[in-house]
Amino acid sequence: MSGEQRLFVKVTRESLPQVKDRYPFLYLERGRLEIDDSSIKWIDATNNVVPLPVATLNALLLGPGTSITHEAVKTAVAANCSVCWVGEDSLLFYAAGFLPTADTRNLKQQMELASNKQKALEVARRMFVRRFPDADLDGKSLKEMMGMEGYRVRALYQQKAEQYQVGWRGRQFTPGKFELGDLTNQILTATNAALYGILCSAVHSMGYSPHIGFIHSGSPLPFIYDLADLYKEQLCIDLAFMLTRDLAGRYDKHRVSGAFRQRVLDTDLLARVGDDIQDIFGVPNARRRRQ
Repeated sequence: MSGEQRLFVKVTRESLPQVKDRYPFLYLERGRLEIDDSSIKWIDATNNVVPLPVATLNALLLGPGTSITHEAVKTAVAANCSVCWVGEDSLLFYAAGFLPTADTRNLKQQMELASNKQKALEVARRMFVRRFPDADLDGKSLKEMMGMEGYRVRALYQQKAEQYQVGWRGRQFTPGKFELGDLTNQILTATNAALYGILCSAVHSMGYSPHIGFIHSGSPLPFIYDLADLYKEQLCIDLAFMLTRDLAGRYDKHRVSGAFRQRVLDTDLLARVGDDIQDIFGVPNARRRRQ
C-alpha cells in the first residue's frame, strides 16, 4: 500500500490506530488474515506479520489480493468487527459480511428518522441547506427542493464547462456502456462510482444502512446517493471538467483515479463522513471535532 496518492497507508505495528474507542475501519490489501493464538494476524506480501486489534475495529476492508481463513472470519465476528470486500483503496465496494451480534444503535437511529415523514423531511432539508446556505427552505417540500437541486446541478455543469473551456452537451450515462460517453461523462461516471465505493465502506463500518435514504428512492443505495451529493461538486464535477481540459480527448484511468484520490485526501473526506452523517441527522454537537 505505497504511493503518494493512496488513501490508506501501509499497515504496520506503528501505523495501527491508537485509540481508546472503536475505530471505523482498517483497509488491507495483498496479504492474508489468519489466526494466531485466538487473535487475528495480518501477513503482508513481504511476510511482515502484524497482529490486528479487531476488538477496536468496526470493519475490515479487504482490498485486492487478500485472503482470509474461516477461523479469522469467526474471530472478527466474535469481536463485532464486520468484513467488507472492496476495490483498491475502497474505490469500489463489492460485498459486506453482516454480524448477528452487531451494535444496531446507528441503524436504529437511521430507521427511526426515515420512518417518520416529518423527521425524514427535516433530514433531507439539512442536506439541501448545505447546497443552498442562503436560501429559505422552510416549508419547501421534498419535490420542490429536488427541483432546486436539479437546476443547480445543471447550472453547475455549464459553469464548469465555461470555466475550463470544455464543450458540454449534458450528462449522459448508459449502464454497461461506459465507452459511449464523451470524456467528461466518462470521468464523471468513474469518479462517482469511486465516491460511492468509499461511502459504502464508511457507512457499513459505522453501522448505518446504504439502503435507507431520505432524498433518493427506487435505487439499491439511496443513502449513498444522498451522501454523495454533498461531496460531488468538488470531488467529481469540478475534477471531471478540469481533467477533460488536461487529458486532450483521451480517457486515462490512472490519471483520473490518481487525481480523484488526491481530492479525497485534500478534502479529508474519510474523517468528515461520520460527523456529517450525525450533523444531518440533527445530533447536537455532531461537528464538534472540526470546530
